Amino acid sequence: MLNSIKSKGRAVIIEREGKPVNLVEPPEKTVCLKDLPRLLGELPKLGAEAEALKKDLQEITKNQPPLP
Repeated sequence: MLNSIKSKGRAVIIEREGKPVNLVEPPEKTVCLKDLPRLLGELPKLGAEAEALKKDLQEITKNQPPLP
């Protein structure tokens, strides 16, 4: 079934007691882990906002109450 979905681009409806419960279909776009460095490099840069974000996260971390 999975080979048919991948190679032929077919969608398969999974039924339980005659009623559809799920749809299995090929992904619209796939991304491989080896592409991660390139994809991360293509993300927009934060620029001046990065320092403000860093300070906000440090403040939140500093003031976070301990977990029980």
